[in-house]
Amino acid sequence: MDTSHIPNSDIKWHTKSIEETADALGTDLKRGLTAQEAQARLEEFGPNELEERPRPGFWKMLLNQFNQFLVLILVAAAVVSFFLGEYVDSAAIMAIVILNAILGVVQESKAEEALAALQKMAAPNAQVLRDGHRLTIPAREVVPGDVVLLETGNYVPADVRLIESVNLRIEEAPLTGESLPVEKKANLVLEGDIPVGDRHNSAYMSTLVSYGRGAGIVVNTGMGTEIGLIAEMIQSYEEEPTPLQVKLNQLGKWLGIGCLVVCGIVFVEGVLRDTEVAMIFQPDGGLLAYLNTFKQAIVEMFMVAVSLAIAAVPEGLPAVVTICLALGMQEMIKRHALIRKLPAVETLGSATAICSDKTGTLTQDKMMAVQIYVDRTLLSISGEGYDPVGGFSDDGRPVDLDGYPGSNLLLRAGLLCNDARLEARTEVRGDARSDARSDARSDDFSRPGGQQIEKPVDRSPTDQQTIRPSDHPTHWHMVGDPTEGALVVAAAKAGFWREELEQDYPRLAEIPFDSERKRMTTIHPDPRWGDYVAYVKGAPDIVIKLCQKIVEDGQERPLTAERRQRILEVNAALASNALRVLGVAYRSLSEVPSNPTAEEIERDLTFVGLIGMIDPARPEVKDAIEVARQAGIETIMITGDYKNTAVAIAKELSLLSPDGRVLTGAELNQLDDEAFTDMVEEVEVYARVSPQHKVRIVEALKKRGHVVAMTGDGVNDAPALKRASIGVAMGITGTDVSKDTADMVLTDDNYASIVSAVEEGRIIYSNIRKFVYYLLSCNVGEILIIFLAMLAGWPVPLTAIQLLVLNLVTDGAPALALGMEKGDPDIMRQPPRRPDEPVINREMVWGIIIQSIAITSATLLSFWVGWRWFPNNVAAARTICFTTLSISELFRAYTSRSERYSLWSIGVFSNKWMQWAVLTSLIIILAIIYVPFLDPIFDTTFLGLREWLVIAPLVLVPAVAAEANKYFLRRQKASVPELRL
Repeated sequence: MDTSHIPNSDIKWHTKSIEETADALGTDLKRGLTAQEAQARLEEFGPNELEERPRPGFWKMLLNQFNQFLVLILVAAAVVSFFLGEYVDSAAIMAIVILNAILGVVQESKAEEALAALQKMAAPNAQVLRDGHRLTIPAREVVPGDVVLLETGNYVPADVRLIESVNLRIEEAPLTGESLPVEKKANLVLEGDIPVGDRHNSAYMSTLVSYGRGAGIVVNTGMGTEIGLIAEMIQSYEEEPTPLQVKLNQLGKWLGIGCLVVCGIVFVEGVLRDTEVAMIFQPDGGLLAYLNTFKQAIVEMFMVAVSLAIAAVPEGLPAVVTICLALGMQEMIKRHALIRKLPAVETLGSATAICSDKTGTLTQDKMMAVQIYVDRTLLSISGEGYDPVGGFSDDGRPVDLDGYPGSNLLLRAGLLCNDARLEARTEVRGDARSDARSDARSDDFSRPGGQQIEKPVDRSPTDQQTIRPSDHPTHWHMVGDPTEGALVVAAAKAGFWREELEQDYPRLAEIPFDSERKRMTTIHPDPRWGDYVAYVKGAPDIVIKLCQKIVEDGQERPLTAERRQRILEVNAALASNALRVLGVAYRSLSEVPSNPTAEEIERDLTFVGLIGMIDPARPEVKDAIEVARQAGIETIMITGDYKNTAVAIAKELSLLSPDGRVLTGAELNQLDDEAFTDMVEEVEVYARVSPQHKVRIVEALKKRGHVVAMTGDGVNDAPALKRASIGVAMGITGTDVSKDTADMVLTDDNYASIVSAVEEGRIIYSNIRKFVYYLLSCNVGEILIIFLAMLAGWPVPLTAIQLLVLNLVTDGAPALALGMEKGDPDIMRQPPRRPDEPVINREMVWGIIIQSIAITSATLLSFWVGWRWFPNNVAAARTICFTTLSISELFRAYTSRSERYSLWSIGVFSNKWMQWAVLTSLIIILAIIYVPFLDPIFDTTFLGLREWLVIAPLVLVPAVAAEANKYFLRRQKASVPELRL
């Protein structure tokens, strides 16, 4: 690699001309860098990203594990046990606490790595020119010398020296603090060391393109950029705990406090009781005997209190919650939903309304022009998708467009007033990524590891290679807006190709499209209309208002009221058939203004014709809408299209009910907030609305108590995405601003993925509830076992180390397996969960009570039998008790897999992770019982057949009680039938 071309941050690039900059960086302005050169520079200079703050080291992360209130209780118990001479118990408690902390560190590290991977996936992309091909790559892969393409709504990926600017304005507030966009001029050459804000021929990393378009050569990346020099890092992820984690932490704290209170009561009562008993049976023992008895009672009852504390602490709960959320986010990615903020996982389960854009989300976003209206005639266009093969017909009869002069003008204007490009692609192995704004749903062009190589079709005039339909390319691919792409394909069917037209009619200036004007204008030289001509395309009702004349049969004629009415009628007829319609007009100009404005150019136009396009509905969306409806989630369409078009698509998808209302943006403007809030739940379709209307819709729905998911892809959608309960950005067509604002990014821009993500969100929350229920009922049962045995004057049935084994092995592993459940079969037929619903609701409280009683009864009965059989060997009785409790909890883990459905209906062995968890736990239990050198550590003895005959029926008692409780709940809720799979 020739390092003489590599820049450094000390060079004043704003003082260099475009040619000097390109020469210094070794960049071909027409083709960009080669793939090999780009890879070499990436390896040499590293990724284009700012340095992250260093992550906490192992020891700091390990110490953080001991900050939890429940863990501190165990550490205190271990320390006191050590000073009381209970060295084995103290060592065992500390060993398990440290092991749990190490597991927490490992899991935290994995979670950070997973979040880092997700952050890279969510990072902005950049459009670059490499080997003459326009590619979309992650911004971190941009290297010095790359030619980057800048469009409205995108962040500038690195520091660049501009080489092209068309009405380009950039917001530089992150860098300079200036709130107003700065106008950029690529052809300027500045002098001196001037402030960044005055460098109008350059653009800088992390600033936002607010208007126009442009291109530039990357001069600095990563920490060498202006942003990097001041070490400003934009963080994509929150580090705050989620609401659910806060609730569970509060739950753990109250458990710990309650545990300490109970332990204190048990300790005091036990010491007094043992001392009183000693005084009764040894009245003449003297003060020394009394003190020895008192000391012995303190030590013994302290260990009982330690056992109670261990029984009350759900050691595995924090780790299981973290793992469940991390695995859930990975599953979301498989469902084409990238979660950027953890609370969104919980909020998804509470969603009651999905406000979805129509284009690309409910539909395929593959527009195809099917009809044109010119010369008082409606012509049809045949063909499929983006393949530029097709013909034109009049009422079914093939026609020659030479007989319709207006058609050639219409298609030529639609092609020139256009930023989309039609390309043919073939696939080879490699590492580069293809354009993310492509047809990402095509299996042929989205395989991992596949490099997309395009044969340029619609390129600049310097690209001489032309591909025609006769070449039979493997795949025709559209780069740019699908609506504009339909015009490009329609023009190609008539024999018009961009590179040929632009040689004769290059674009001299433009007024880009925006959602407020709803139109776009480009200016070209054209002697036929004067010196220059401005082509305008946009919403027909807007364009026609700007027109004074019309072209018919090749002649300009006055646009009379009758002709105007006829055009509007045709437009309405096309729109009623679910077509998106664009109007095309032109205006002759004698000169090109230096800074053309809409007010100056877009007036006194001559109308040419209409183009009707269709964006077919996604076939999977109709079923997804029905699934959402059964789940109690209302789907609301929001579109900028005409009312008739919106209604036609809504009816096709069964989204619009017979009683559903349709509201236009104009009608919405006439309603005050109170009136709109009163009727918002009746509206199912919004048409002809702007991004600003989305905020009102979200506000009104939230006032009615809805949890709203709102989709968006544009810069102006950001306020609505931020205000929504769940902001959903489009991963393919979305701007960087919308992705940065959203809680969730759809990697396939598909409405069905939103519903799928809602389902996964419900499953995640349901699974968390399941293992919380399972762990708490186990722990409450263990507390009752120790407490009641002590009150009855029995020996402690379980030692501290046995309780730790129960909590971490026989409770923890099955709890983790519960986090891998697929969810109840009817999880999408249940109403949305209330956001304020507690993790432990009334049904769960009753379940915990019933389970605790069943566990306590079976376990104490087993201990009583063992104690009767072995009155002088409490270790044997404890072994029977320990075995009964541990195996009963394993059986009960199966019944906890659903809160309402029976074990048989969901399938006993349908969760493979549960089989492994139970098998592993069972092996550990048997090893503790039957491996000789473990007996003294865990205070266990060998069990024979007689003991197992007692244990076998008792271990089934909690599971039977759980199934009986679920049967009673199903009877109470007759609307939830037993499901047989």
